[in-house]
Amino acid sequence: MENKNQGNEIQVELSDEISQGIYSNLAIIAHSSSEFIIDFIRLMPGTPKAKVQSRIILTPDNAKRLLYALQDNIEKFEAQKNNGKTVKFEDIIPPIGGMKGEA
Repeated sequence: MENKNQGNEIQVELSDEISQGIYSNLAIIAHSSSEFIIDFIRLMPGTPKAKVQSRIILTPDNAKRLLYALQDNIEKFEAQKNNGKTVKFEDIIPPIGGMKGEA
């Protein structure tokens, strides 16, 4: 008998609303003994409050899988060529607090 679902493929459905995404420029990560919590926040210059846009709660195992997936994607991003030059995050993203905004 042949297995029709080789590799345990999962069909993922993405609604139109979710596919638009939510902009976040700050993430705060906390953890307990059984879970990791990542709050994605939109921080706007000149405003005293920042609203949490989304909260993701992960098991420690899934948090580690996310870490590995992000590392893999960052390595692939940095390996891409941009006008003959290897792209590095350090070249395009300043450290937090390292760049002042201008209006």
